[in-house]
Amino acid sequence: MSEIAVEPLVFPETSGINFGAIVRNVDIEHLTDSDFSIIRNALFTHQVLVFRDQGGTSPKAQFELTQRFDPAATSYGHGKTIDAKRSVLHPDLKTIPHQPQVQVIGNGLVSEYEGLSDIHLKHPHHRTFHVTTIPAEEDLAFTRFYRWHIDAALYGLAPPVVTTLLAVKVPTGRRQICRYDDGTGDELEVPLGTTAFVSGYSMYELLSDADKEFARTTKVEYAPHPYIWISKAKSRPDGLGMASQGLEIPLGHLPPVEDDKIQILPLCWRNPVTGKLALQVHPSPARKLHLENGTVVDDLVQVREIIHRLQRPGIAPKMVYAHDWKEGDFVLFHNRGLLHSVVGAFAEDEVRLFRQCNVAASHFPEGPEL
Repeated sequence: MSEIAVEPLVFPETSGINFGAIVRNVDIEHLTDSDFSIIRNALFTHQVLVFRDQGGTSPKAQFELTQRFDPAATSYGHGKTIDAKRSVLHPDLKTIPHQPQVQVIGNGLVSEYEGLSDIHLKHPHHRTFHVTTIPAEEDLAFTRFYRWHIDAALYGLAPPVVTTLLAVKVPTGRRQICRYDDGTGDELEVPLGTTAFVSGYSMYELLSDADKEFARTTKVEYAPHPYIWISKAKSRPDGLGMASQGLEIPLGHLPPVEDDKIQILPLCWRNPVTGKLALQVHPSPARKLHLENGTVVDDLVQVREIIHRLQRPGIAPKMVYAHDWKEGDFVLFHNRGLLHSVVGAFAEDEVRLFRQCNVAASHFPEGPEL
């Protein structure tokens, strides 16, 4: 086989996207240590790696590549919390029986796949999660970012280092306009069912010097059982955090809370190869901010406004990489350096079948060197 080639993605001069690469001449089923060394360095440099024509990749090989970034990690990134019927994540994922770290996601009816039979997949739709919705008659032409997020349990388990996605079946032929509907008029034309990515590094670099200092010295506290806590609440129309309507589940009504599992993490996470800082906050389950001087901001409205103000420039249309999926695309992305979002509204007969894998890390991300 020819030597592995890493080719940075090319964007128009007007674009703010400065991440992503195509990786060629790779057989994911048979990776050598030398292959992985190249892939690892490329991943932490480019944040999103696209491997074409990998449809033959087994769930086992997908898990093995994912785990190779953190060999001590073994369990799915959300552990068993995905089984909680009250979680906002519960409807979106089906577990492959013989490789439980790998999930099946998508849309439509699939008669049989990897030991699963007659599975009805449902692509997340903003109407189930956003505080306002696009009118039904415009639903196939327009869409929204469903939820900007990091793949992470944010309670107990450490955030996965990477996530892998394999496109098994992809509907084609339509594009949609993704609307922000936040008063700015921002919108972005996207391929049907795209996965949207933005860079936490760019998000940090866009900040003023004062906001960079704030981000470097502040920590965010996430709610316990975070995806149950927000299960009755609604998202902002741009998908970047929650609207404040007082609809969060009271802490006393959550499953039993173990205080040592509550996570207080830096706002900025340091890249293990480049040393760069990413503004890496999952806005939806954020509950408090811990400031450098010891002050704890626990007014939820204020917490959300601060985080949204810091992050919103980083999801501007010119900053968003909307991947145009082709069947056989295998995408590996740095979950500790990016935010991503499901996008798209499908017709019932448009079948989309993907495999997703991430594993809860054996260590927490490193913050700034203060």
